[in-house]
Amino acid sequence: MSFLGALRLFQVSSGKGTGPGGQMALADHFRELRGRLMRALAVFLVLLVVAFFFYDQLLELVLGPYNDARVALGASVESKAYISGATGPFMLNLKLCAMAALVGSAPFWLYQIWAFILPGLHANEKRWTRVFVAVAGPLFIGGVAVGYYVLPKGLEVLLGFTPDGLENLVEFGEYFNFLTRMLLVFGVAFEIPLFVVLLNLAGVISGRTLGQHRPWIIVGTFIFAAVATPSTDPISMLFLALPMSLLFVLSEVISRVIDRRRGRTTALELDDDAQSPL
Repeated sequence: MSFLGALRLFQVSSGKGTGPGGQMALADHFRELRGRLMRALAVFLVLLVVAFFFYDQLLELVLGPYNDARVALGASVESKAYISGATGPFMLNLKLCAMAALVGSAPFWLYQIWAFILPGLHANEKRWTRVFVAVAGPLFIGGVAVGYYVLPKGLEVLLGFTPDGLENLVEFGEYFNFLTRMLLVFGVAFEIPLFVVLLNLAGVISGRTLGQHRPWIIVGTFIFAAVATPSTDPISMLFLALPMSLLFVLSEVISRVIDRRRGRTTALELDDDAQSPL
């Protein structure tokens, strides 16, 4: 959405116009925002209650990468996960179920955000936001899936540094934060090529410019992957950098196609044989 589109958000009504031209007062926008936030919160709380009934399955899912790393290391490294503090088990239960509810309700609260912004967009902007919503979700889920697949290998490398004769104790809260950051980095990183295409559609950057700077962008992608992955091992870096590089090349191809179509459209609009509207 453009900046002007964001400004129009406070001028265009969603069908509850209170002024001339269907405009909505600022207070009405805040009431609409409050209503959408309350609906999103209600769905989150319902899923939070449901998640408590699946706590064992969620815990097994979260501990899966850690257990896979322990199996891969075998008897060479002794490692155990533990919970610290008297309130640790309760906080673990609450944090795990809250994260599951947040992820499970994501389609609903993302739709609420989009529905709140939608009235302030032009018809062509609405079309591209629908494309964004349709593509952004699968890309993010794909990134999270890749991160979950890579995580056992990264943990195996990290736990492998444990010296002989010592036991590695993994505090679950720290491990859960590590897993969350890892999956979030992979999910967000897979969205970057989509933003490149959106910048091209907005006319900020061209496919030709992307091609000219492709070597530097790929090098920057590997540097970003090395810095962003919490595990800091080369396997995780490669599993993040390689798909990102392929997605960037795909976004460059799409940008070039868009530029070519846009150039043909411009040429038709500026045809010398056509009669000028003036």
